[in-house]
Amino acid sequence: MEKVIERKKGMPEGLAEIWLAGGCFWGAQKYLEGIRGVVSTSVGYANSRTASPTYQEVCSHATGAAETVHVCYDSTRVSLGFLLSVFFKAIDPTSINQQGGDVGEQYRTGIYYTNEADAPAIHSAMDTLARSLPKPVTIEVLLLVNYYLAEEYHQDYLKKNPEGYCHISDAMCKAAAQESEET
Repeated sequence: MEKVIERKKGMPEGLAEIWLAGGCFWGAQKYLEGIRGVVSTSVGYANSRTASPTYQEVCSHATGAAETVHVCYDSTRVSLGFLLSVFFKAIDPTSINQQGGDVGEQYRTGIYYTNEADAPAIHSAMDTLARSLPKPVTIEVLLLVNYYLAEEYHQDYLKKNPEGYCHISDAMCKAAAQESEET
C-alpha cells in the first residue's frame, strides 16, 4: 500500500490534487473521473489512525479512516472551485457519517488537501454552500495526514462491476460530466 502525504515530486506544471470523501468511494470515483480536466483518480483511506489499514479494518470503525478519492486534475482546464461545486451535488453535505444507504464513520464527507494555497478556494466554496442550505454543513475540511491506497479490487470498481451498488446514480455522473464540458 502506498502512503501519500505530500505533493508528488516532479508533478507537471498545471496539475494539482485534492482528496474528496463522499460516502462509498466506488461511486465517488466514477462520478469525479468523468469531469473534464480530471487526469486520474484512485480510491483509498484518508486520515487513518492505523497505518496501512485494510478494508475490513476500516469497516470495523477502529481506524478513523474515511473512504476517499484522490483526484489529480489539470488546473488549467478545471478549477478547484468547480470541482468542489460538482462534488457538493453528489453528496448530502448535511449528513453525518452517512451517504445513501452507507452508514458509518468511513462514509463521512470530507475535503483533504496538502497544498495550503488551496485553503482559500476550499473555504470559499464551503461558505457558498453553507449559505445555500437551511441546515449546517458537516463536511470536514482538513489537511491530509495520510492516504493509503485501497485494495486493487476497489480501484475502478464500478468499471469492473457495472451493476455494483452506488448511492450516486449514472444520471448524476452523466450530468456532472456534461456540466464540466459546458464550462
